[in-house]
Amino acid sequence: MIDDLNGPNGLCFSPDEKVLYVVEGRAKPNRLIWAISVNEDGSLGARRKHIEGLDYAAIDGMKCDESGNLWCGWGGNGDPKADLEKLDGVRVFNPEGKAIGHISLPQRCPNLCFGGREGNRLFMAGSHSVYGLFVNTRGATFVD
Repeated sequence: MIDDLNGPNGLCFSPDEKVLYVVEGRAKPNRLIWAISVNEDGSLGARRKHIEGLDYAAIDGMKCDESGNLWCGWGGNGDPKADLEKLDGVRVFNPEGKAIGHISLPQRCPNLCFGGREGNRLFMAGSHSVYGLFVNTRGATFVD
């Protein structure tokens, strides 16, 4: 469906399934998140650059919450010039692509998911550990 991204990586849908978000993991100079419209027939439509990673940031897995915010695994890409302590963790963006929060972790977060009984526990896979944190939202749920 998409064959022209340099290193497609994490992906997720908006809660209404009208937007597909895809990380372009080898975009230069910074990783990107593209927002791609999903047509009524399920085909993909227009694409726009939604989020550009900070210098040296490695965007990885991501999930949407019920409000359409993107929760993105975030971290340093190994560049020694990067201030890794500021990057490692999970960065949260509103539906317009504006950063609205960051959860700092002692290591990069390659992937994450919402879970738990109420769907409000964020599980974060770090480079060497798994972390869990209750948050004030729930992961997006989809109905067949």
